[in-house]
Order: sequence, then C-alpha cells, then structure tokens
Amino acid sequence: MMRQAGRYLPEYKATRVQAGSFLQLCYNPELACEVTLQPIRRFGFDAAILFSDILVIPDAMGQEVRFEEGVGPLLDPIETSDAVDRLTIDSVVDRLAPVIETVTRVREALPDETTFLGFCGAPWTVASYMIAGRGTPEQVPARVFSYQNRSAFIQLIDKLVAASTSYLVAQLRAGADAVQIFDTWGGMLTDDQFSSFVLEPTRRIVDGVRAQVPGARIIGFPRGAGARLPGYVEASGVDAVGVDWMANRAFVRDSVQPNCPVQGNLDPMALVAGGEYLDREIDSVLEGFDTSRLIFNLGHGIVPQTPIEHVEQMVARVRAYRG
Repeated sequence: MMRQAGRYLPEYKATRVQAGSFLQLCYNPELACEVTLQPIRRFGFDAAILFSDILVIPDAMGQEVRFEEGVGPLLDPIETSDAVDRLTIDSVVDRLAPVIETVTRVREALPDETTFLGFCGAPWTVASYMIAGRGTPEQVPARVFSYQNRSAFIQLIDKLVAASTSYLVAQLRAGADAVQIFDTWGGMLTDDQFSSFVLEPTRRIVDGVRAQVPGARIIGFPRGAGARLPGYVEASGVDAVGVDWMANRAFVRDSVQPNCPVQGNLDPMALVAGGEYLDREIDSVLEGFDTSRLIFNLGHGIVPQTPIEHVEQMVARVRAYRG
C-alpha cells in the first residue's frame, strides 16, 4: 500500500519518536530499514516499499526542507530564477547515501519472494512543493511560476530529471526490484502542461534509468490523469501504471490494462470505513480488473486514522479472492 510504513502503526510511531524527526528517520538507515520491514512482519505483504520521502531530492539539491508535526513539509520557497540557479545536482546521490544504505539493508533482510520497491517524486510534483514551500490545494504557486518564469521552471524540471534519474539508478543497483515515479499533482495541469511537465520528463527519467540499468522495471503514478492515462503509458514507457480511486474502472480496463498492468484504485477512505463498505469496494476493484494484470493497491496513500483491523480485513479478502 502507498505509505504502508506509515503513521497508523504503533510500532512506526515508536520508531519515529526514537529517530527524533521525520527527516532524521529518513536518513537513519537502521531505523528506516526497521520501519520498511514493520508492515511486512505484521501483514506479510507481497512487496516492501522503501521508507523515505519524495522531498529528500530537494533537500539533497540544497533547498532547506523540514517537517513540522501537524503541518507537514515546509521548504524555503523558490521565487526567482536565482534560487533555481543555486540548486545543485552534482552530489545528490552522495547526499542520499543513507537512503541508499537503507535499500541495501532492506534487501538483505527481506525474504527472497518479497519484492522491494523504491521510488521518487516526479519532477512536476516535487517542483510544486519546492516553489510553494509547502503543499497547496491546487498547486497555484507552481502553476503561476511556470507561466511567469518559464525558462527558470524548465531549468528546475531539468535538474529534477537528472537528480531523480541518478537517485533511482542508485536504488536499483542497491537492491530495489522496481521503482515507482509518483506524480501526485499531475492531474492539476492543462493538456499542454501535462505533456511538457509530466509526460516528457517522465520519459526522460525512464530512458535515463534504463540506459544505466537495462531492463529496469518502472511504475508510473500520474494521479488525476483520468482520460490521459493511455497516453501517459505510451509516452512515458513505464512498465505498469498506478490508478487513483477516481479513475473509471471500465475505461482503465478497456484502454489501459491491455497495454500494461495496473496498480491501485481502492479508495483509501473505504479502508478507513471498513466493514461491508470496504468489502464491497475491494470486490469492485478485483472484479473490475479481473480480465488482465492487476497489482491490488490503494488509489493513494493510507491515512493515519486507518484502523489496523481494516488493513487485516483487506489483506484477508484480497487473498481469499477466487481461492
């Protein structure tokens, strides 16, 4: 599940306190490995997901990043082209060495049959946080910046493509079986912007990773892409695509699933609700994509208020499907 090593597990909360801060937890290989493995021990998921955050990339590029309890990520906002110029990509992998060490430790600790997924944020989504300095409902600061400071925005995207490529290559070489590119805010863009800021940068990352790791398996997640999903799969070259809970299942089944596996689609709020509502939604996802390849998952990240017993209910029902 997205964010599966998250705030809903008591063992995670205990480790988080031990680390001192969220970012310190991301950069502590011993503790980050521990929280990556916690959901595997508790639920026996088919895959482990690296515990980290998409904003380690701007942190490694020299932008100040911090996380405040109850507020979320806060960054020094990028407001000028000079701020983009000051960002450096030369030492990103060196600065993220603790995360790469976590990958190595997790792979060594996982059973052979458990897949290990690494990830990064997509350039547009990461740029939206870097420009605004925080998450914003409609990514207005980044959208305005992309119009008013086009050359600087393109320069920022280019730097993020290069940094993300190197970061994913390092994860794969350290033991990740596949990696995922999260474009949480891709659905906020016009068609032209989607092409320029989502499709083209994602394709460059995919090509760049495979140039260094031939055959690398890459999953894309363009949340909110909707009818643009088939074009995303074709243009980006990803091996599989994440589908949010808003996507029309019949459309995805007919227009996307024949071309690549799909992942996700369960509404995270159904997992919060539990009971018959959760069972019904699980069955709907399984039956809706039953004609071809499906990686069962949430349509976005698990939220802190999710009861653990609802996760247990979900795992049991999915595994019991069709015997």
